Amino acid sequence: MLSSTEKKRRAAQAALAYIDADMIVGIGTGSTVGELIKVLQESNIRLKGAVSSSRQTSEALKAARIPQVDLNAEGDLPLYIDGADESDARGALIKGGGGALTREKIIAAASEKFLCIIDDSKLVEVLGRFPLPVEVIPMARSYVARRLVKLGGQPVWREGVLTDNGNVILDVHHLRIPDPAAMEDAIQRIVGVVTVGLFAHRRADVLLVAGDEGVRTITPPR
Repeated sequence: MLSSTEKKRRAAQAALAYIDADMIVGIGTGSTVGELIKVLQESNIRLKGAVSSSRQTSEALKAARIPQVDLNAEGDLPLYIDGADESDARGALIKGGGGALTREKIIAAASEKFLCIIDDSKLVEVLGRFPLPVEVIPMARSYVARRLVKLGGQPVWREGVLTDNGNVILDVHHLRIPDPAAMEDAIQRIVGVVTVGLFAHRRADVLLVAGDEGVRTITPPR
């Protein structure tokens, strides 16, 4: 059986087929994206630039000598590549385990195609096994937490963590999310919430799911 790291690398290698030379690509955050940056560095593909979703990714791109560009200067992007903490077969995702959910959601919204690269342990029937991250304005933390309890979750403050935007994160446990879009809307309406780590309205357009037998491509219906 392949290790989790080997599966992530396989998914990252499969993503190269979607990248053209001289393309400007949005790049997400996390361990699978770390593998993507490594395989990009080893490949013959020379990007025109990358839009980074976090300081962590920016450091990795700099080390790989991949030029970075500002989203405000570029406008819409042809492609965004990122991992996920969970995905269903319809392309709805839970993201934010690495704390970059707001910037990831912005880049995903600004991209024509969203390519999600995961290993098969992240593919689930119903979202919610992974605690749902919610980025919150610091002074609203307790207020938002009380509202999240009313939605059926158990929010836990990710103590000692500030996002790149200077906000805090509540990780919501014990949710079962059969309707991700409705839950995304309900949480996003809470005053003090910056972003919820549900990517339901802007789902992945293509899932590359790496397992022991290879990489499976899932194109969710629209």
